[in-house]
Amino acid sequence: MKLICKKANLLNGVQIVSKAVPSKTTMQILECILIDASRGVITLTANDMELGIETTIEGDIIEKGIIAIDAKIFLEIVRKLPDNDVTIITDDNYQMMITCENSKFNISGKSGEDFSYLPSIERNESVAISQFTLKEVIRQTIFSISDNDNNKLMTGELFEIKENELKVVSLDGHRISIRKIELKNSSNQIKAVVPGKTLNEISKILTGEADKYVNIYFTDKHILFEFDDTIVVSRLIEGEYFKIDQMLSSDYETKVKINKKEFLNCIDRATLLVKEGDKKPIIINITDRELELKINSSIGSMNEEISIEKQGKDLMIGFNPKFLIDALKVIDEEEIEIYLVNPKAPCFIKDVKESYIYLILPVNFTVA
Repeated sequence: MKLICKKANLLNGVQIVSKAVPSKTTMQILECILIDASRGVITLTANDMELGIETTIEGDIIEKGIIAIDAKIFLEIVRKLPDNDVTIITDDNYQMMITCENSKFNISGKSGEDFSYLPSIERNESVAISQFTLKEVIRQTIFSISDNDNNKLMTGELFEIKENELKVVSLDGHRISIRKIELKNSSNQIKAVVPGKTLNEISKILTGEADKYVNIYFTDKHILFEFDDTIVVSRLIEGEYFKIDQMLSSDYETKVKINKKEFLNCIDRATLLVKEGDKKPIIINITDRELELKINSSIGSMNEEISIEKQGKDLMIGFNPKFLIDALKVIDEEEIEIYLVNPKAPCFIKDVKESYIYLILPVNFTVA
């Protein structure tokens, strides 16, 4: 095989597929990137058997061929090459020579025949979403997934499609994040739980341009994302997702309208008094025109008042400050509405259309 391509194209392609290379594996072939120039295009592929990424790059194929090469060393070499054309030559013994200007590397590869190709996915009906929207939806929900493998379903996000609406849900046992997106076209009813790892990696690859689209295909066991020159295939998490509708209520005893930035900055300041690992709640006291925010810790105490619009009863309630910060950071509105029932019931932060809903469970507290 002999290829010539620009360093920038090669580096971009290697960086994209490297996201599917496992950090630990007993199968050495999974630590490799497959370079396939046997079919008239240069294709790079990585696959950890749960997540697979394939991308094509521009370049000249002088001689066709295929090779699997250690992803980590190949990425580091390409990253540090001069910004010029890169020539890759392989021989029958799977030795690879990489040259760029005066730099020349020789590294050992493996037969491409041993590589695990991506599963074949039937591309029947697709759902199209702009790259910008998908990237935003992931950003606005991914923080609520659990990093604990004890409940696999909590490590993924529910993608539910009904007619022309996509609903994305994540939860970790203490909070729920929901985003609803209107689709251009109606689709068959779909429910699939997509691993958080897959969504995290896709979010890093997406350019986030509003006029570029991602086509999403679903099967019983896999999801496929197709965009630009890249394909991402992931196994779905099996099992019945949690029935969240019964956790969502429109009843409330107290409704607060508050400036989001003021509220976020105030909580942020309060967390200065919380040591890492310390589970000190933030106490919110809601009265007619003010929301008082208080925190007491071993470092010290703080209280601050923010003007609000309130409907309903006065209320004092405690929260994990991190959960409030995570939700507030991803809401774009200048003013938000918070719905509460009592100090033991979850609060809801949502807009009128319910295009986003953040449910946060309160925590017990003692008033000093």
